[in-house]
Amino acid sequence: MDTAATATDPPPRWDAVPPALRLAWLASPALPIGAFSYSEGLESAVEHGLVRDEAGATHWLAQQLALMARGDLAAIAQGLAAWRADDTAALAALHDWLRCSRDGAESRLQSEQTGQSLAVWLRGWAAQDAPLAGRLALLRTLGAPPPFALVMALALASIPLPDEALLSGCAFGWAENQVQAALKAVPLGQSAGQRVLGHLAARIPAAVATALATPPAQRQLFAPMLSILAARHETQYSRLFRS
Repeated sequence: MDTAATATDPPPRWDAVPPALRLAWLASPALPIGAFSYSEGLESAVEHGLVRDEAGATHWLAQQLALMARGDLAAIAQGLAAWRADDTAALAALHDWLRCSRDGAESRLQSEQTGQSLAVWLRGWAAQDAPLAGRLALLRTLGAPPPFALVMALALASIPLPDEALLSGCAFGWAENQVQAALKAVPLGQSAGQRVLGHLAARIPAAVATALATPPAQRQLFAPMLSILAARHETQYSRLFRS
């Protein structure tokens, strides 16, 4: 008869979890980092009549995915290589870019809060994983709180899967969170949400290809209307989300 694990047993090593399951875990909306509380401007777009239905939500989120591909997803792609090589200079440059590219209070709050929460979650595995502990120690030297994309790259870097798979999982996790936000904010029904998710999933391979092909000098998050909507959301009368 098997002996069940108890709360007093030491945690397993992070690298003892199969690679595909580690990726699914990091991409899961259930990961306790608070990503569900951010709509990334969608709630403000609904408030101002830019998104009213399933078609509008699909278009809005497809644009968001394209923006992420040349911005934070590209940063994660470059962060993977930097963490694997322990390239402190490249990591410091990424850290600075991720902080400086947040052009509003809510965007910066999301990056810092989810990044810090993910780092705390990873520390729960570090006691049994010396390489992970070393990378987390290096992360702390770069400045606190850490940007989310930099911490996600750290977590993904130790998973022995192709970069295309790692970025695809990360993008799909983002898509799931945003569709859940659309269900509440637009609002949409569950079936409509699944259709929106299907449209986003079909676009993820192209987004990943863009992220992998974007050099550091060409990363950018220029989206003036999104910045204006985000600023308006800060004083919106009624809100479900933090962005």
